[in-house]
Amino acid sequence: MSEQQSTDGSAGDADYGAIGTGYSTYRRPDPRIAQALHRALGDARTVVNVGAGAGSYESTAFETTAVEPSRSMREQRPAALPPAVDAAAEQLPFGDGAFDAAMSTFSVHQWSDLEAGLTEMRRVTRGPVVLLTCDPARVRDFWLYEYAPLVLDTEARRYPSIDRITGILGGHATVEPVPVPADCTDGFNEAYYARPERLLDPAARQACSAWSFVEPSVREQYTDRLRHALDSGLWDERHGHLRRQPAFDGSLVLVRATP
Repeated sequence: MSEQQSTDGSAGDADYGAIGTGYSTYRRPDPRIAQALHRALGDARTVVNVGAGAGSYESTAFETTAVEPSRSMREQRPAALPPAVDAAAEQLPFGDGAFDAAMSTFSVHQWSDLEAGLTEMRRVTRGPVVLLTCDPARVRDFWLYEYAPLVLDTEARRYPSIDRITGILGGHATVEPVPVPADCTDGFNEAYYARPERLLDPAARQACSAWSFVEPSVREQYTDRLRHALDSGLWDERHGHLRRQPAFDGSLVLVRATP
């Protein structure tokens, strides 16, 4: 076990043995986001999913090999999906050009060595490398920053810049904004842009790893602040129009790089 790994095997900066037990409930893949991701994978037959977690966004349309170092996350994979390989992005146990395409969703910000992980994805992949991630330059534009600034400061700090990602991957890269639907089933923070009450649920917050980097007493203050704004009507006064907005253009992006 490396210095970065937890007893659960999590290889990044978050311990999913502690915070990941509810991921399969609160972080269910959203079909509209999945459609954009699978479109980016194109006509690939074999796909490696790096940092696969509980199997979100894996499609039976592809022959997928999942890689996930966290035991807790591997154990939450549905029975319909093949077991994940216990390995980390920085050392993929596959030969050069072993796959038609590679994917990673909400994972690159967890890696201990971004350059090594992306270089490995490029090495084992003949075609596109597709990443669903967040643009740190836009993270703080979300209304939650008014109520939980350290949470979004954490997210902005952890997510690598899009320029850094594309620079490491090389080749030809495109960056596509991904609208977040109002009833998004994948419970990252921005998924609740129109349903702020959901963030009062501690399990929903736990499924967003950035909350775990904030002291419990501060998290409680942030939750009380949001609850008061909702109870008083202040949140709706400032942001109520979002409840009627079908999608939100936030920080979510799809990076696609070909050799």
